[in-house]
Amino acid sequence: MFQGTSVLAMDAKGRTAVPTRFRDALAAQCAGQLTLVKSPEGCLKLYPQPIWLELRARLLALPQEAAAWRRFLLGSAQDVELDAAGRFLIAPELRSFAKLQRDLKFMGVGSHFELWDAQVHADHEAATMASPMPASIAELNF
Repeated sequence: MFQGTSVLAMDAKGRTAVPTRFRDALAAQCAGQLTLVKSPEGCLKLYPQPIWLELRARLLALPQEAAAWRRFLLGSAQDVELDAAGRFLIAPELRSFAKLQRDLKFMGVGSHFELWDAQVHADHEAATMASPMPASIAELNF
């Protein structure tokens, strides 16, 4: 399980690095083979390939009524591989979708990661904090 946030920089070519603290786990879990996917929340999700393959199989099994969302998710999926420096390339169309600029938030959120533009994430987090806390979260005594 991945958790925690790192602030990273993306270079002019669209490369960014996985935080060092996650690299050993990713090497063991997926040998640096990852998949980037658009998220309906406006960020990118980064899955270790075994996790993505399970999710992809579930998406493919959904009924026809889910075709548009299946297309959104599967159509945006791009396999990436960590280089020797722990970096990966984010394709221009994915960078554009998530409004990624130079400063990124790299967040471990359980079985995968989310990549946010730092300002977009700050705005999203402010909106979250301004909304009522769902009962399911409040019941956890937060």
